Amino acid sequence: MGTLDGRVVIVTGAGRGVGRGHALFLASQGAKVVVNDLGGNPDGTGVDASPAQQVADEIVAAGGVAVANHDSVSSWDGAEGLVRQAVEAFGDLHAVVNNAGILRDRMLVNMSEDEWDAVVDVHLKGTFCVTRFAASYWRDQAKGGAAIDRAVVNTASTSGLFGSAGQTNYGSAKSAIATFSIIASRELSRYGVRVNCIAPTARTRLTEHIAMMAPKDDGFDPMDPANISPFIGYLATESCRITGQVFHVVGGRVNLFKPWEVVDSISKNGRWTIEELAEEADRFADVDFGDLGRSDMF
Repeated sequence: MGTLDGRVVIVTGAGRGVGRGHALFLASQGAKVVVNDLGGNPDGTGVDASPAQQVADEIVAAGGVAVANHDSVSSWDGAEGLVRQAVEAFGDLHAVVNNAGILRDRMLVNMSEDEWDAVVDVHLKGTFCVTRFAASYWRDQAKGGAAIDRAVVNTASTSGLFGSAGQTNYGSAKSAIATFSIIASRELSRYGVRVNCIAPTARTRLTEHIAMMAPKDDGFDPMDPANISPFIGYLATESCRITGQVFHVVGGRVNLFKPWEVVDSISKNGRWTIEELAEEADRFADVDFGDLGRSDMF
C-alpha cells in the first residue's frame, strides 16, 4: 500500500529535474500522475513532447499509472485542458504540484521586456492558471456535497525569498508565488483545499551554473533533486494538516519560513516632517536581521 494510493496528481514541469523526481516518487507511492511538460529549453524556447512522455512511460514500466500532457501552463486554455485531462483520464483530481519554470537571467539595467514577461508568464501566471482551474473543479465538488481533501504545492525559490542579483524577473515571480500560496490557502480552505509552497535547492539544468555541495563521504548527495520529492508527497497526502506555509527544502533538511513581520518602528502623534524622519528613521539603515539561517541552509 502506498501513502498516495488512489490520489490523482498533476505535476507541471515534470519532464526533467525536480519535477521528474516528483512525478516518479508520487507514482511510486501509488498516485496516478499527469506528467505535464512543454519540453522547452531552459530559457523557455522550443517545444519537445518526448520528456513528458518518457517520464510517463517510465512510471508505467515500473508498474505505476501515468499519462503525459504537453500543454503550456501559462496558457488559459492549456491550463484548463490539463485539469480536464486529469479528471477525464482518472476520474478525479486530488493534488496539483506547480513546478514548471524557466530562466532568463539578466541584470536589471540590461533586461528586456520579453525576458521579464517570459519568466513571469511561466512561473507566476502558470501557477495561477493551473491552480485556478483545479480550484474551480474542487469548488464545484464541494458545493455538490462531496467530502474532499485536496492539496496544491507551489514552487518558490530562495532567489525570490532571499534575493539574487541578476534575477529580478525570476526572483520577483518566485516571491509572488509564495504570497499567492498563503492567500490561496485562506480562500480555498472552505472547499477542503490546502495550499503550501516550497523553495527547493537541488542540482538541475536550471542551477548547474551555480556551485553546490558535493556528495558527502557517506554517499548521500544533498543536491540530488530526488531529495525534494518526499516532502512534496507528504504535503499531498490526505492526512497532512499543513496549509498556508512556505518551506525551504534541501538535502535531508526542511526549513519553515516565517511570513513578513514588523521588526522595528517609529511613531509620533501626528504627521512626520522630512527633518524629523531624517533624525528618527535613519536607524532603519542599521537594523541587523542576522543571516536568517542562510549560513547553514545549503
